[in-house]
Amino acid sequence: MFRTILQELLLSFTLTARDLIDRLSAVDPDTPVCLAINPIFPFRHGIADVIAVQDALGRTTVYVTENGDQQGPVPPEVTVAAAWHEPTEAPRRSRTGIAVQ
Repeated sequence: MFRTILQELLLSFTLTARDLIDRLSAVDPDTPVCLAINPIFPFRHGIADVIAVQDALGRTTVYVTENGDQQGPVPPEVTVAAAWHEPTEAPRRSRTGIAVQ
């Protein structure tokens, strides 16, 4: 993988409810929201619920749960933006189906 120091710092950042609300408020409220799961073999999953629980110290954590509906592969532009994969292009093909070098 091709992660930079900045990307590593961003990956160690814990997203807060405020961060999530801010990011979601930038899109049309009727836009579907999905989870992108597993950087090695990324698939799109539906969301079931958002659940807040408190730990033994009284700290609240919010969980976004998936509904078990695996909806197909995550689009390449998402995996690149998440720094899971490097940008790639399909090889050019000739009319005979043999890749052009």
